[in-house]
Amino acid sequence: MNDQLFQEALDALPDILREKPPILAIQLGSGWNKAVDNLSVLCEVPYAQIPHLGGATVIGHSGSLLLCEKGNGHRILCWSGRRHWYEGCEWEAVVMSAVLSHRLGCPSFLVTNASGAIRTDLNPGDLVILRDHIRLSPLSPLRGEHNPLFGPRFPDQTEVYSAPLRARLKEAGLRQGLHLTEGVFALASGPAYETPAEIRAYGILGADLVGMSTVPEVMVASSQGMSVAGISFVANMAAGISGKHLDGEEVVECARQHTGRLSQIILDYIDLTIDHL
Repeated sequence: MNDQLFQEALDALPDILREKPPILAIQLGSGWNKAVDNLSVLCEVPYAQIPHLGGATVIGHSGSLLLCEKGNGHRILCWSGRRHWYEGCEWEAVVMSAVLSHRLGCPSFLVTNASGAIRTDLNPGDLVILRDHIRLSPLSPLRGEHNPLFGPRFPDQTEVYSAPLRARLKEAGLRQGLHLTEGVFALASGPAYETPAEIRAYGILGADLVGMSTVPEVMVASSQGMSVAGISFVANMAAGISGKHLDGEEVVECARQHTGRLSQIILDYIDLTIDHL
């Protein structure tokens, strides 16, 4: 990755983002954009105004960086929408949220996404805490000449999703009367949905969920030393599980129906993060 591109993006951000390190960075995926509507917004920067990031092009991704505040002046960095490798952008855009969050002083990174369920005890509307992931493609944002700014040459991947932060997500769920399960997320490159045969293969490999995002920025955030947590919203059953036709609009509509629950989980997680400061 080209560090100069990240520096140019960082330099273009408003000064208010550097005044005080945020306690947490949140990557809001498909359907999660409304989850921070109850936070006070101090600053909003459209992605299109951030060099080398570019505007979001995928349905359900608003494409803005929000600096929010909650409680006694605690700041939260919210990336509302993400860039995907399948959009044709460079790796710098895909992992920009992880790199800039780290350089702005965020100690931890919460990633959210919408996924298709492979595990048959899951249903649309369920929330699943990410325990691990399977990278089904050799594509990696860490390829190329090693740059120590992004961590070690061979970063450890034993526990990229922090156990204490997973426990924090479980506690946030319990506050809403939800006993959240954990699962393994499989990264598919997209943008086509997977075939039923691919889904059967992923299930054999141990995947519970499948999606087209999340893993690249998690890899980079973890490599840089950030504590990472992830939670996935089950938007549909994966190909061949229910026999239904898969459609991107279905993801947005399912998320719309559960906006209140998604928002409350995020707000409770933020409160618990503040409690642990």
